[in-house]
Amino acid sequence: MLRVKLLDPCARAPVVAHPGEDLGYDLFALEGVVLTPHATVRVRTGIAAEARHPATGVPLGLLVRDRSSMAAKGIATTAGVIDAGYRGEILILMTNLGKAPFELKTGEKIAQMIPVPVLTGAVETVDSLEDSARADRGFGSSGT
Repeated sequence: MLRVKLLDPCARAPVVAHPGEDLGYDLFALEGVVLTPHATVRVRTGIAAEARHPATGVPLGLLVRDRSSMAAKGIATTAGVIDAGYRGEILILMTNLGKAPFELKTGEKIAQMIPVPVLTGAVETVDSLEDSARADRGFGSSGT
């Protein structure tokens, strides 16, 4: 379940075209903005949100990701982690990876918001970790 508070009279609530099939909710730009090449801007949505698991009511975090149509135009969404307890306005960080300015229009779909379980817990400092097949082999250790 996604509960949304509209913080601005022009804000639009997120939408999902195919509930139960689509992974994320579409988010909308509150205001128009021009993204200059290689610049990152905060794009307002005018909403705050609270996500909970529909069956259990357990709080969920939200990940903000690219819409494929924006990514195909060279517009990337970055820094998209919304903690379960955050109740402020959701701002979308967008970067124009292209060579020309790009105009985002008011009300345009700009990103997707995906609910995810919160699995973090207390951190325990230990002297050793359990063995694993991979051990400490890092970059390229899987053969690719």
